[in-house]
Amino acid sequence: MKIINLSENHSVLNQFLKEIRSVEIQNEPMRFRRNLERIGEIMAYEISKKLQYKSQNVQTMLGVAPSAVIVDKIVLSTILRAGIPFHNGFLNYFDHAQNAFVSAYRKYRDSKNFDIYIEYIVAPDLTDKTLIIIDPMIATGGSMELAYGALLTKGTPQQIHLASIIASQQAVDYIVATFPPEKTTLWTAAIDPYLNDHSYIVPGLGDAGDLAFGEKL
Repeated sequence: MKIINLSENHSVLNQFLKEIRSVEIQNEPMRFRRNLERIGEIMAYEISKKLQYKSQNVQTMLGVAPSAVIVDKIVLSTILRAGIPFHNGFLNYFDHAQNAFVSAYRKYRDSKNFDIYIEYIVAPDLTDKTLIIIDPMIATGGSMELAYGALLTKGTPQQIHLASIIASQQAVDYIVATFPPEKTTLWTAAIDPYLNDHSYIVPGLGDAGDLAFGEKL
């Protein structure tokens, strides 16, 4: 499995990552959402370099020009709800992609232990398509695994790209052990070292869903 950490090479991505982490900046929900979106745009551009292309002629006002166009049939899949702004960034670039949505949430048995539930899924046929699963925070890898399992009921994709902004090292190890290595690439903007007692990523940034859309009961 390929693991690509985009923040290892300096770019404007690092500035956006710093802003979504900062307690002095992230309390502005509109700015937080926009930074998630901008990171999604950058990641979509980077993923586009790994897709398949074919040559196609385009008619201009003065002649014919050859152009390289994407061959992959792309499906963008988002884990609700924190993934929505991040998803929009991908959709800004892959504007012809189909879309899928999965709800995954933690239900705590006590203050530290929880189960992950999938309650909703809508998706097109995924057979032989390029599936990009979008989730800004991958803490344990459990939600990503369950979302992928639910999506497989809609067909088997040809290639899988897992897109996150921050993943824990534990989640990276879990994904490597769980997903098919020959057709999966994990993309992230940061890999943080550990999880706390509540399975939140440290240093992380907090609850991305709450920061984007407000606190929940």
